[in-house]
Amino acid sequence: MKIVFAVCGSFCNHKNALNALKEIISKGHEVTPVLSEIVCNTDTRFGNKDAFILNIEAMCGKKVITSIKEAEEILTPGQYDLLIICPCTGNTLAKIANGITDSTVTMTAKIFFRNRKAVLIALATNDALGMTLKNIGTLAVRKNVYFVPLAQDDYIKKPDSLVCDFKLITVSAENAVKGIQTQPCIE
Repeated sequence: MKIVFAVCGSFCNHKNALNALKEIISKGHEVTPVLSEIVCNTDTRFGNKDAFILNIEAMCGKKVITSIKEAEEILTPGQYDLLIICPCTGNTLAKIANGITDSTVTMTAKIFFRNRKAVLIALATNDALGMTLKNIGTLAVRKNVYFVPLAQDDYIKKPDSLVCDFKLITVSAENAVKGIQTQPCIE
């Protein structure tokens, strides 16, 4: 399978995202990486941006797509089977649900929608059961959109938070290209 793997903020989940990416690559899938602008430009306590970019490029064997212009030029022809947004923040989810195309990741999603290709969302957000819930609902009923199964990660300290099960990304990807939503979607 030819997969585009887009990484958004949610920096605390980048290690999980890279582990999922390793598993996808180990299954023989060809992966093209896309990074959001915030990932490309931000060092955090979870890691250095330059080291992250070098790591993901080495894993995929391809240069990272980092701009709307690059996404349009490289991805528009539609030769890819699946877009995985991992992790997908609530902010990016809201933009996609409302048709806002102002970043590399949202442009990538728009390209996949236009080409009628599957989009798999690996959501990680502290407000999934709050303000983001309507955007989850909007995308859950959209054709060609699938979610990696979600669960509350800390229902006492963060009662509105949902995070995908990163271990289910590969199986969810295989299901998404077949038009199947991995179940249970929310535990």
